[in-house]
Parts: sequence; structure tokens; C-alpha cells
Amino acid sequence: MERTFVMIKPDGVQRGLVGEVIRRFEAKGFTLTGLKLMSVSQELAEQHYDVHKEKPFFKGLVDFITSSPVVAMVWEGDGVVAGARKVIGATNPLTAEPGTIRGDFGLNIGRNLIHGSDAVETASREISLWFSEKELVTWKPTMMPWLHE
Repeated sequence: MERTFVMIKPDGVQRGLVGEVIRRFEAKGFTLTGLKLMSVSQELAEQHYDVHKEKPFFKGLVDFITSSPVVAMVWEGDGVVAGARKVIGATNPLTAEPGTIRGDFGLNIGRNLIHGSDAVETASREISLWFSEKELVTWKPTMMPWLHE
């Protein structure tokens, strides 16, 4: 089973959208295997956004993600990386499709509510940054026969 990392950013937490975001992933049929509300350290924020460290917006990303709690999650399922990206919507909420999280709730690119891994390799890296193996649960929901042939 494929896994992906999803984070509800400070704006999503502050706006009270945690339950709605989780509901959408559960309704899609993905399995939650890791979940925590947390304050992000400067070090973790810099590691997470390391690919952007040379870009002018890096400091703003780090400052924002450390400004308020986030909800870090690991979801599991067939094609969950691509599927989660579809549930989340385009990075810019102005171009995100209605029915996606960003399309329904996002206001602008700097406050787009949620992060989701963009590839299986990225997901693996991000999961290992945010979660230890002991914090992840492997389980089989009883609904699986109703989702998969």
C-alpha cells in the first residue's frame, strides 16, 4: 500500500477546517495511519522546505509554518499520492477546481490550507521527517471489501 504525507497548515487549523479535511480523505476511502497536532520547530520547517532554501520565499514559508499549530497526517491507499493531490486541488486556490479543498476553502497561494506530497519518493522523505515508525499504525479498515475488488 502506498502512503503519503498531508499537513493542514496553520491557516487551515486556525479556520477550524481540520475535521472537514479529514472527512474528505476518509470519504475518498483512504486510511489514516498517522495523525498529530503539533507546533513546528524552526529546524523541522527548514528541513521540510529544504528544496526551496535558495528561493526568495523560503523565509516566508518557514515563518508561516512555525506561526501556529499544524496537523500532520499519513494516509494510505492505492494511488494515495496522486489521489490526495486531486482531493487537495491546485496549489493556487484561484485555479483549483470546485470540490477540492483548496478550490472550496482556499483564498490565495500564500494561504492555501494544506500540503500534500507530490510524489511517492517525496512522501517517503516527508513521512520520515514528521513521523517515527512507532507513530504510524498499520491496520485494515473493515470497509476495505466495499472499496476494492
